[in-house]
Amino acid sequence: MIRKANVVWKGDGRTGAGTMTTQSGVLSNSPYGFKTRFESEPGTNPEELIAAAHAGCFSMALAFGLQAAGFTAEEIRTEAAVTLEPEGEGFKISRSALTLRARIPAIDEAKFLEFARGAEKNCPVSKVLNAEITLDAKLE
Repeated sequence: MIRKANVVWKGDGRTGAGTMTTQSGVLSNSPYGFKTRFESEPGTNPEELIAAAHAGCFSMALAFGLQAAGFTAEEIRTEAAVTLEPEGEGFKISRSALTLRARIPAIDEAKFLEFARGAEKNCPVSKVLNAEITLDAKLE
């Protein structure tokens, strides 16, 4: 399986601007640039998309792990907070902090944490990130 996204960038790094388009069309010429990445201008940025990908991947990996053991979540809510920080002449993504809140009938805390940790380590996005990954998981 191959998934694609395309970017068109015009101009320099600070004053230039770009658009992102995904194969599915969910993003279609979505604007991004210095102000959407480092300030608060509306639009997207690579870190936000990585956070969404990590939260989505993790949640689905957890759901599959639970399903294999006979559990079905009523709700899995995951936030991924991606940290971008200076490194040398550029920047690096140093961390993705996952916050999980879930309602899963008939599961105990220890089993829940086992599945959550497994999803944290084994979702494909976790595997591709060269960053510290943390998990704060709680049953509700």
